[in-house]
Parts: sequence; C-alpha cells; structure tokens
Amino acid sequence: MKHAIRLLPAIAILAGVILFAHEAQRLVEPLRWLPVLTDGATSMNEIILLYGIFPRAAVALVAGAALGLSGALLQQLLRNPIADPSTLGISAGAQLAIVVATLFYPDLLDGNRTLVALLGAAVAAVIVFALAARRGFEPVTMVVCGLLVGVTAAAFSAALTLAQGEYLMSLVTWNGGSLSQQDWSVFQSLAVEFVVLAVLAALLMRPLLLLALGDAGARGLGVNLAGIRLAVATVATALAGFVAAAVGLVSFVGLAAPALVRGLGIRRPAVVVALSPLAGGLLLFLCDGLVQYVASSAGETFPTGALTALIGGPLLLWLLPRVRTTALHERPALIVRPVRFHRGLPLFALAGAVVLFLAFVIARDGLGWVLLAPAQIADLAPLRWPRLVAASAAGGLLALTGAILQRMTGNAMASPEVIGVSGGAGLGFAAALSLLPAGGAITQLGGAAVGALIVMTLVLVFAGRRHLPADKLLLCGIAIGSLSSSVLAALMAIGDQRSWQILAWLGGSAATATAQTALLLTAVAVVGLLVSMFLTRWLAVLPLGAPVAHALGLSVPLSRVVLLIICGLATGAASLLVGPLSFVGLIAPHIALRAGFVRAGDHLAASFLLGAVLMAFADFGARTATFPYELPLGLFAAIIGAPYLIWLVARAR
Repeated sequence: MKHAIRLLPAIAILAGVILFAHEAQRLVEPLRWLPVLTDGATSMNEIILLYGIFPRAAVALVAGAALGLSGALLQQLLRNPIADPSTLGISAGAQLAIVVATLFYPDLLDGNRTLVALLGAAVAAVIVFALAARRGFEPVTMVVCGLLVGVTAAAFSAALTLAQGEYLMSLVTWNGGSLSQQDWSVFQSLAVEFVVLAVLAALLMRPLLLLALGDAGARGLGVNLAGIRLAVATVATALAGFVAAAVGLVSFVGLAAPALVRGLGIRRPAVVVALSPLAGGLLLFLCDGLVQYVASSAGETFPTGALTALIGGPLLLWLLPRVRTTALHERPALIVRPVRFHRGLPLFALAGAVVLFLAFVIARDGLGWVLLAPAQIADLAPLRWPRLVAASAAGGLLALTGAILQRMTGNAMASPEVIGVSGGAGLGFAAALSLLPAGGAITQLGGAAVGALIVMTLVLVFAGRRHLPADKLLLCGIAIGSLSSSVLAALMAIGDQRSWQILAWLGGSAATATAQTALLLTAVAVVGLLVSMFLTRWLAVLPLGAPVAHALGLSVPLSRVVLLIICGLATGAASLLVGPLSFVGLIAPHIALRAGFVRAGDHLAASFLLGAVLMAFADFGARTATFPYELPLGLFAAIIGAPYLIWLVARAR
C-alpha cells in the first residue's frame, strides 16, 4: 500500500504531461515544439502554442508552487493544518483591493496592480491575525475569523462591482481564477517574485521550526517570537498576493499541497515545507490540464479556480478531525435580564413602521433622495409590497432556522448560511433546473428544500460520527459551501439558460417577487413559525445534551429529524429569493438573545420578527444604495451582518 501511495506523484506528473501534450499537439506536431521555442513561431497555431499554451503551463506551475509554499508556511506558523490564503481571507482581501482600485483609482492600478493586491492581502491578514490573537491563534477560531473577513471582503467587492454594472464580466473572470495567457510576461514576473520569497522562506526555516517548541522554549533558544511571526506571515501573504494579482482567485491549492505531502508519509516539517511548492505546482498544472481537456473535448470552458475549489471542500472535511482544539478559558456566558415576548412587541412594531416608511415613502432619482407624494406612493405600491412582503418572509424563515439550529446543536454560531445549508439549497436548485428544466417555482422550491435537508443531515451526521466539537461544525459548513460554490461556478461557465437562472439565484433579488411568490413565502413562514412554536419544549431541552433529554423523556433522534425537516423546508424557500448568503439567520438569533428573549418560544418569535425587519431593511438598502443599479438582496444583508459578526469575535477573548 505504501509503495502504491508513493507512486502517486509519478502518476500525477505523467497525467499532467499527457494532458498538456494532448492540448499542444492539437495545434502543432510534437517535433515542432522545440524549434518553436528556440526559433520562434511561423504560423498562427505556433503563435498560440508559443504565447498561449506554453506560458499557461508555466504560470500554472509557478502559481501553484507559490500557493503551496504560502499554505505550508501558514500551517507551520499557526500549527493549523487547515490554514491557507483562502481559509484565512487573504485572497479575498487582495480581490477587494483590486476592485476598489479598478473602480475608483484606475490610474493607481495602471502599473501597480501587484502592489495594490499586496496591500489588500496584507490588510486582510492583519485583521485576521489581530482577531485570532485574542483567542491564542486557536486553529478553528483562526479559520472562522478568516471566513468572516473573507466573506466581508467578497461581499463588498461584489457590491462595488455590481454598482458599476459594466464591470460585471470582469468580476466573474477574476473570481474564476483563469490561467489564460497572451505572452510570457506574467510568468516572468511571477517566477522572479516566487524565487525571491522562496529564498527568504528558506532563511526563516530554522527559527520557524523552533516555534514548534512553544513560546517559552523558542524564546529560550533566542528566537524573536514577534519578529519571526511577522516575517513568515509577510512572506506567506506576499506569495498569495502576487498570485492573486497575476491570475485572480485560485482557492485551496495552499490547503491541498501540504496535505498531499503529508499523505505520502512525510512528517518532518522542513521537508513538508520544501516539497509543498512542488505539490502545489503539480496540482494546479494537473487541474488546468483537466480544464483544457474538457474545454477541447466537450466545448465547455471552466475556470481553473472552480476545479481547485471543488477539490478543496472534500479535502477540508477530510482534514477536519485532525485539527487540534485548544481548551481556552472562556468568559462567563452573557447574562441578560429575561424579557417576555409581549414586552418587546412595541419595539418590533416601531421597527416595522420605520421600514414601511422607508419602503413606500423614500426613494432615489437621478438627483438624490426624494419623498414620494401620496399619488406616487399609490402608483408604486403594487410594485413595492410584493418585494417587501417576500423579503420579510424570507428573513423570518432564515432567522427561525438559525434559532432552531443554534438550540438544537448547542452552537451559537450555527446558521443556515454558516453550516452549509444554503449551499445545499443551491445544489438542489441547480439539480432541479438540470433534471426538470420545464418545472416552475414549486419544482425549484422542492429541489432547494431537498438539497438543504440532505446537506444539513450530512453535516450533522458527519460531525456526530467524528465526535467533532460544536465549533468544528462551522468548518463542515465551510467545506460544503465551497463545494456548492464550485459546482455552481462550473454550471454558470457553460453559458446556457441555467447559467442565467443560477446567476439570478446567487444574486438574490426581491425585484423578482410577484404577488403569488410573496403570498407563498408568507404562508410558508407563518406555518413554519406556528409549527416551531409547538416544539419549544424540544428546543428548551436539546441544548442540555442528549443524556438529559433522554432522562426527561424526549426522543432525541425523532426530535432532530423533525427539526431538520422544518429547517430544510424553511431554508429552501428563503434561499430562492435571498440567495446563498445573508447572515440574517446568524445575527438575528444573536441579537434576540442579547435583548433578553432567552426562553425558547420567545427566542423563536423574536428571532423571526427581527429577521423579517432586517431583511426588509436590506431590501430597501439593496434597492437604493447604488441607484440606478440594484444590489443582490442577500449580498446587502451580508454587508450588514458580517461586520457585526467580526465585532462579536473581536469582543470574545
């Protein structure tokens, strides 16, 4: 078995070479390759080979090597096997910087693209490290901080780009991580940058390895802890920033490369770091070869970054049980004065009245903000009320699901967006479009609900069988979300009718809501809330643990199945309007608890109403913030929610 495993690198190299040769020989016969390289091209096919195929392969090798080295350095520095530029939000920071410079400072971007990407990556890394330092760089907390910073940066990037609609295609290309080349300039600059940073990494290896002895041991041997950590983090961030500036976002290569090296039985940290660039280059070279083979054989073009993300999700699930969890001293749980639900009704009514006023009375035109006259309000009411009602119902459903999941799992960070349920709804939605293209809204709703239910069940079963603590449940959701995003990106790249439907779903706009869909969502929301209120005893007992629940006569398996079905249906219905990301399902139950609604029934009802108000306000903001362009509903809600979650993490020690 060990000998077979050690043959895998040779098999991968052979497969990559075969795929490369298949693509190159379609243009020029193999005997002409060397003359083309040495003497130049004399025909159109030879020009494509010399300035397209050859540099693309070279860029894949050096970009993969840079990401592999970056991931290995971060994993060794943080002693965290799931650290890489993708999971720590570094690549998303570089993306945001490029988008801001493109839209607002194009002159700055001209000739300084690499510096701009490095600045964005550095800012994201500083924020993540600062947040995680308050928890002692605990591995799961580190990745959760990276997730939140990455989601925030990605949401702002998408919002800014959609506000300038002419840049939409640029964003899609950037997010895909395309390796297409037109000359050798990208390879030459990236190769020089990689060599310089690899030399610096080699010089830092000895003190980096001493960090494994612990702070006291390393300090006793004369290691400057702050200095070496800063230097290694700077090198790793620079590697990721250079790649992002050159080819866009390529995910999970930095995660996969060290894992593949360790999978070959190599355990010495220095050897793992040394071989990770080779593994990363080979992995990206092989993935890009597969992408080109599919493009030439099936006529479908996929971004290389989508394929690496497809690998990253299952790999993260495989690595998850190996992540150490440090027992940290926690602050006492938040103590609040319990408040009954009826005492909070005036506040909810006031918030609802404010949202109604904003939705029907406030508008924007080409000159600025305006107050609508009564006649204008009456004219626009048939257009405004369906989207307002639908958005409120979707927000209530997501918040209700979040409150149920948090109580059922005992995990305060559980929500349909975080544990991958919304990603599963996306997969179910795509499956419904593919298998039943003639189906209508009911078919799509059913597909999204079934997908959400299946993914939710798989995540909870996986976490239970592996005996994962509650915080690692979040990382299961990250992996599922990555897998879902990569599948949807591949389907969108096909370019048929499904692509536009999936793109519309990913954006999530209330503008598509009709009176029928608004009433349907409202009915689902009301029924879901009423059914959940009959199950408040279950939700009061389940957080106490399975033994206590059994002792009190509660059938834990049955209760979890029923609650999962409710959450799956609610998430599937809401995600059809909102899309895969909003964070309302996470922040609304948090705010409700902090406000004092601690009893199960009060918590559910308050979370539902708060989620409805938040999503209704998000609909107003999405419609007016970037007029005349409309932002996706879920995206605007994420812009509000993600900073709140970062603030919560920053408060925790």
